[in-house]
Amino acid sequence: MKKLILSLAIVASAFAFGQKEDVNAKLQSANKAAMDAYNAKNYAASAPKFVEVYDLLKANGQDDKTYMYYAGLSYALANNSDAAIKIYQDLINSGYTGVQTTYTAKDKAGNVATYDKQTWDLLKKNSSKDYTDFKTEQTPSVEPDLYETLSTLLLNAKKNDEAVALIEKGLAKFPNNAKLKEAQGTALYASGNTEKFMQNLKEQLAKNPNDATNWYNLGVLQAKDPASVDAAIESFKKATELKSDFANAYQNLVYTTIGDDSKAVEEINALRKTKPDDATKLIDARKARFEKSLPFAESWYKAMPTSLEAVSTLKDIYSITKNQAKATEMKAKEAELQAKQPAK
Repeated sequence: MKKLILSLAIVASAFAFGQKEDVNAKLQSANKAAMDAYNAKNYAASAPKFVEVYDLLKANGQDDKTYMYYAGLSYALANNSDAAIKIYQDLINSGYTGVQTTYTAKDKAGNVATYDKQTWDLLKKNSSKDYTDFKTEQTPSVEPDLYETLSTLLLNAKKNDEAVALIEKGLAKFPNNAKLKEAQGTALYASGNTEKFMQNLKEQLAKNPNDATNWYNLGVLQAKDPASVDAAIESFKKATELKSDFANAYQNLVYTTIGDDSKAVEEINALRKTKPDDATKLIDARKARFEKSLPFAESWYKAMPTSLEAVSTLKDIYSITKNQAKATEMKAKEAELQAKQPAK
């Protein structure tokens, strides 16, 4: 979310409505209150004051939605999601882009001043000697920021389906917007559309194969399907290659490699008496899986040495792979971490 830039240079004529001094006074007062509150980080107070400035301007023929943009951002910073969402939706639906044109000219004394367009046009047309260096400048569009911020607000409010629809609309206008692409994946996953989420991840990885988080997320989805477990392991490995301390990826590598160990133990126990040879084969296969997971577990522990789960898992793997010395070491570490756990 972009921070509000308060380097506003209000053109004097913008607050001038003929003889309506009372209106001008209200505008100046509301604008000052909004600015002061924002600078004091009192966003809950600045938001309605920006709305007040907008309403006063609109009542006098100036529909300047910039102040609603400031109000929406203030509401967002004040964690008033409902009000912020409503304003951002209205701004997007109205086609607001935030693009503003400033008109400047230099007088005979060399001073550069800003004018409204009508005055600037007149000066340029009639004052060839008194004014020079006529320039116009446009501010950047804030439209991408509107989509980015609103998508975040919707996701935080658990309005996942609305977020998906908004992001699709935003990407239709800004197809290369990385933040919207990232938000799209989050929204699709949160809304339960894992198939589209996987497609989204693959599209992003095709464009940027060096994104460790996307490789990790792809692995998480692939690991849910027994048919794509091998692909999941490769995705998790890719994530750790790109980010050597990616603890969650190492953790998932351990569990995905080992598989459903409870089920494996049940099968072994069921065969011990009736088919001991088959049970032995399953025991050897189980040990092989644990041996394969060992380097991942060690990397997980290295990335998170104070994680009780990482230590306990590594202890168990050392025990099953018959490395008693290491198992004892991890058991002592486990006891040390357990002693530091808060009392239940």
